[in-house]
Amino acid sequence: MAKRKSERKSRHKRRRVGPPVVHAPPGTLTTQPDAHATAVHVIAYGPSGVEEVRECELARLHELRAKHPVTWVHVIGLEDARVVELLGKEFGMHALALEDVVHTHQRPKVQRFGPITQIVVRIVEEPGSTDTEQLSVFVGKGFVVSFEERREDIFEIVRQRIRDRAQRLCDAQADFLAYTLLDVAVDAFFPVLEAISEELETIEDEIPEAGPHALTPRLRKVKHELLGLRRALWPMREVLGALASDESPVIGDETRMYLRDCQDHCAQLIDIVTTNRELATDLVDLQLSVASQRMNEVMKVLTVMATLFIPLTFICSIYGMNFNTETSPLNMPELKWYWGYPFALSLMVGTAVGLLFFFRRKGWL
Repeated sequence: MAKRKSERKSRHKRRRVGPPVVHAPPGTLTTQPDAHATAVHVIAYGPSGVEEVRECELARLHELRAKHPVTWVHVIGLEDARVVELLGKEFGMHALALEDVVHTHQRPKVQRFGPITQIVVRIVEEPGSTDTEQLSVFVGKGFVVSFEERREDIFEIVRQRIRDRAQRLCDAQADFLAYTLLDVAVDAFFPVLEAISEELETIEDEIPEAGPHALTPRLRKVKHELLGLRRALWPMREVLGALASDESPVIGDETRMYLRDCQDHCAQLIDIVTTNRELATDLVDLQLSVASQRMNEVMKVLTVMATLFIPLTFICSIYGMNFNTETSPLNMPELKWYWGYPFALSLMVGTAVGLLFFFRRKGWL
């Protein structure tokens, strides 16, 4: 667990740095030093059946494309720029689009390069994780090529649907497969936000009993996670809207209807993120309010104690003045009185009780 946390911290540190400075012409494929090992997973399907190949070679890919109407090539890990380049040549991808694939700091967007549409979005690294990674999807006639940064794959559910010969997916064209990937990517955010909502509810319940700063790190972490999710989801909604309204021949009219539904889901996620961010801010204010209230209670007790002792100190100070009673009969005559000391103690006790009764009547206690 400690190792996994350290890995996530290192990922956040890397992402703050931004893109590497590479003095190379546009379209040059320069992989990042922290890129994961590359693996190619291919599924080809159609009316004749489904074929799945892991670590697929280029010759085998030619065969699958010729045999089946839809081919899905999913690349996990971007360490090997040569694989990306070969796939780009195989499917006719533009060099600038491939450059966006290996430089994983891109803002979510949609670009058309002739008959091929490129889609770049941010997705969760693994189910339930708040960390995000870049997903690049190329859609063309009869194929979908997707590039993912790391091996924590969330698209196994799509492969299983294809293996199970899901009719709606297997009877459709490549554009519907691209929609399915985007739909799974969007839906993967719901469990993440649900966990964050539960965490905020737990924090809200713990605030009255927790220390003044005990929950601050947790609230700061939640707000940081929500900010990252908002940065991923807000432009993704624009991407889905652009795909739903684009007149690209690759995206069919029926698929655009599904994309609009996916856009609605993304808008719903953004609403949840916004609500949770407002709730997190309110919880910070609530925590400060509870801490201030506790401090006020402490200050009230201390003020009452100080107020009680002020008149008692005054009485003691009077009796502490060393006037010589032999010089004048007016110099502290009660010092020679038989009941002088009990009278002074009674006076101090009566003063304290009277002040407590007064504070009680005023509602200060």
